[in-house]
Amino acid sequence: MCCFSGPVKHVAETSIFCRMGARGNQVVIYSMVLEAEQDLAMVLPVPVAEQRDEDSVSFIDLSLSPDFFPKLDRAFPRPKLRTSSSAPFASALDPGKPLEVQAVGSFEASFVPRVTDFERLDERFRLPDGVWEKLPQFADHGFVVFKLKAGRTRVHPMAFAYPARDRTKIVFPTVHIHDGTVHPRADFDHSLYCQSESSEVRMGWQESVALAAGYVNATRLRGSVLGDRHVYKRQIVGEFENADVSVAAV
Repeated sequence: MCCFSGPVKHVAETSIFCRMGARGNQVVIYSMVLEAEQDLAMVLPVPVAEQRDEDSVSFIDLSLSPDFFPKLDRAFPRPKLRTSSSAPFASALDPGKPLEVQAVGSFEASFVPRVTDFERLDERFRLPDGVWEKLPQFADHGFVVFKLKAGRTRVHPMAFAYPARDRTKIVFPTVHIHDGTVHPRADFDHSLYCQSESSEVRMGWQESVALAAGYVNATRLRGSVLGDRHVYKRQIVGEFENADVSVAAV
């Protein structure tokens, strides 16, 4: 699911699409149903390459494709329920320079290169003090941040690409922080999608009945999805270890 900077009343039907690009950039497309009483930020830790700065992440505007996941889901007419448990901070960049906030469709978004760079981010986007110290596995990650509006809505797809540290592995950002605390286990309600030719995916995930281009407009999706490839799907529903999910990219 994700990490939120404030309390949420309800989060459900999380959908995440990922693929590894030919140059080692991982694409992530993320959507969900969210209900919150106040504006807040969603933070996604990502295993970005060690050499990075605040421009390392490319945000992709998919505001014209709000129905991306419903259309993609038509490629899986008989979905099978599958469950699975997933198996020192660096110094900040220029501490006096605020991080850029970009408009991406109906969102404002930023990329935080390292944990210590959160102090450069607008306070409205930050998580409570001490959260990342409780998650040492993310000490060397970067953080993609989206500001979301109060109310109940199905969030239109948020998309971005980042230079992956490990090009052989696709990582789905599914760790949960919903109340400012870190719990060892969490409730999952996820549909995961990927494009990968690995045997792990081809044998363990449900395959689309046709190429992606039969269901979604790859051009409108700005290259984030390959129209000439199949898509694979896995559902994770229930209580599992509070961690990211990963699969082989090749």
